[in-house]
Amino acid sequence: MDMNASLQKMLDTTLYGNTALDWGIALGISTLVLVGLWILKVVCLRRLSDFSAHANLISGRILLEALRRTQPLFLFLLALWMGAQHLDLAKKMERLIDNAVLVVFLVQGGLWAVMLTDGWMKSYRERRLTSNPDAVTSFSAVTIIFKLAVWIFVTLLVLQNFGINVTALVTGLGIGGVAVALAAQNILGDLFASISIAVDRPFVVGDFLALGEHMGTVEYIGMKSTRLRSLSGEQIVMANTNLLGSRIRNYGRMYERRVAVTISVTYQTPRAKLAEIPAMLRSIIEAQSDARFDRAHFKSFGESGLEFEYVYFVRSSDYGIYMDINERINLALLERFENDGIGLSHSKQPASA
Repeated sequence: MDMNASLQKMLDTTLYGNTALDWGIALGISTLVLVGLWILKVVCLRRLSDFSAHANLISGRILLEALRRTQPLFLFLLALWMGAQHLDLAKKMERLIDNAVLVVFLVQGGLWAVMLTDGWMKSYRERRLTSNPDAVTSFSAVTIIFKLAVWIFVTLLVLQNFGINVTALVTGLGIGGVAVALAAQNILGDLFASISIAVDRPFVVGDFLALGEHMGTVEYIGMKSTRLRSLSGEQIVMANTNLLGSRIRNYGRMYERRVAVTISVTYQTPRAKLAEIPAMLRSIIEAQSDARFDRAHFKSFGESGLEFEYVYFVRSSDYGIYMDINERINLALLERFENDGIGLSHSKQPASA
């Protein structure tokens, strides 16, 4: 009987306005909620992982990543808040718990929003990169701006929740932003250059660019820099401001490649054979399926031979295809000259554009 009385007395002990029994019930509720949320998270992770692996659904992968990004602190504070609802706490303590839960919830919401944007953007990039790289480039810049807006919004909500006058703060930041802008002119210049690239689209991911002595394929267009992969394999990183200030040759926008070649035959070549050379060049070029003949003429009397110039277009921007066609034309031309007894003196390298 004494033991029951002692137990009852202990349970009736008041601490911060609540009995020990109430504190125990609140702790039990928080523990059960935390364990339940953790088990739910683990089960959902396993189910979504198996489902996404078999169905290969984009939405499943995004939800799976969202669950993985759910922070343990968020689950803990949510369970603590639900347990605290059973207690009669002081207004100050209730506000402290409510504020802590709200702040963590806002941060967690920001993480979810950013993660969902990343997942959707990655899926969009994979689906549209080959068919419409322009859209991918523009949307990359929009995605970065959206992420920045999300965290600015979350920060303002958190500050407002703590009683800070957000309107006055924004006004003060606007004045201070002028000083920051002056101190970060280069960074802001690259930022606006990135937006200009996204809107104007002078090049997109996958284009082959030539900038002075640098040449490479565009791999990534960021907010501050653009990365190229050179022909020799190394990565070239260029600031967006410097990139737009340069004269860019974009071979990715080339629909046809113009090729002009000058060959020289010996002065001993009979005049009748000379008259046949333009038609011979035309027939050789027209035999190539990816080439379009433009012209062929006896151009001039050179120092060491009689010069002929022929021009054709390659119906592709691919450099490998151009080289294959150029090789086939050269081999066919040598064969015809050997059969007709026409000797070459020297030839100039083809000029393509």
